[in-house]
Amino acid sequence: MLGACSHTHRCSLARAADVLELRPICEHCATDLPPESPAAMICSFECTFCASCVDDVLHGVCPNCGGNFSPRPIRPTTAWRGDNFLGRHPATTDRRHRPVDVTAQVAIVDRVRSARS
Repeated sequence: MLGACSHTHRCSLARAADVLELRPICEHCATDLPPESPAAMICSFECTFCASCVDDVLHGVCPNCGGNFSPRPIRPTTAWRGDNFLGRHPATTDRRHRPVDVTAQVAIVDRVRSARS
């Protein structure tokens, strides 16, 4: 049952590896994506791209895993419940700029869309 432990909040038990990294840039175009950015999109492995690249370059398909994207959640800056906030679990500063090979991406998108049909 959620909340059955004696801690302030179940999520306060989270280890650093259990929270999203909140990567700071788009892997393709290197646009800044601060933790509060509504333009940040992630796949299930947390590959991070800006919404423009997801739509215009990647066509909704992650170039690394072939999965889809969702908006990245925004971590609160205020400790509303326990230590579950940006101050306790800061965003990474690791900048992963790995521009996508657009030609290869078109082939991946075609294969993924064919498999999903």
